[in-house]
Amino acid sequence: MKIAISGKGGVGKTTFAALLIRTLDQAGKHVLAIDADPDANLASAVGVSGAGDIVPIAEMEDLIYERTEARPGTIGGYFKLNPKVDDLPDTLSVKLNNIKLMRLGGVKKGGAGCICPESTLLKALVTHIVLARDEVVIMDMEAGIEHLGRGTAKAVNRLLVVVEPGRRSIDTAEHIRKLASEIGLSNIHLIGNKIRNKDDEAFLKDHLSGFEFLGFLPFDDALIEADLKGISPFDTESAAKKIVESIALHL
Repeated sequence: MKIAISGKGGVGKTTFAALLIRTLDQAGKHVLAIDADPDANLASAVGVSGAGDIVPIAEMEDLIYERTEARPGTIGGYFKLNPKVDDLPDTLSVKLNNIKLMRLGGVKKGGAGCICPESTLLKALVTHIVLARDEVVIMDMEAGIEHLGRGTAKAVNRLLVVVEPGRRSIDTAEHIRKLASEIGLSNIHLIGNKIRNKDDEAFLKDHLSGFEFLGFLPFDDALIEADLKGISPFDTESAAKKIVESIALHL
């Protein structure tokens, strides 16, 4: 099972991803968790100790040079377009229970789509993870799907877009669907988050009628407090945990 999770920044995408990862881990699944959002910290949300010390792969200059034969930050020139990456999920991941977690980081020059050594290594790694690994893969993506291409999109079982009641969140969901359709990724579902009442739920259903919702997570002060204290949302009492358990059963 390969799941990509996306959504506008601030909607609770990483919180949902962490809850899903820990839920699957508790169910005995081996999970490869990929933090592909440079602005998020999935490791902290999952509950990995020393999360702040994890070096993103995009910043491992010696590794990038070793695998691509080009220095990070260079654009153009000659470098390997198909670098060796099959050993990286086991050697560079941090572990918690049955979870392996990797932090990809961001490409600073030219964006994630630039033709540069960092981008080439990350895309090769994501391709390997999606096509060749036999664990459950959960990818916490940016507000888009920059790390996925046509070849990998076909192997992604579901793209889950987290939305909250609000116009910008709705616009982002529509934008993500457009990007996904361009690479042939059609199995898209929504997760409603920060739901205060039935009106919030109805608002999302009305404005995103072309999508299927897998569930709605309530606005919960316990999750906010967990984030402030640096505690995984899975390690606090929240109604969201039961809802995510139900969503996981239908993936």
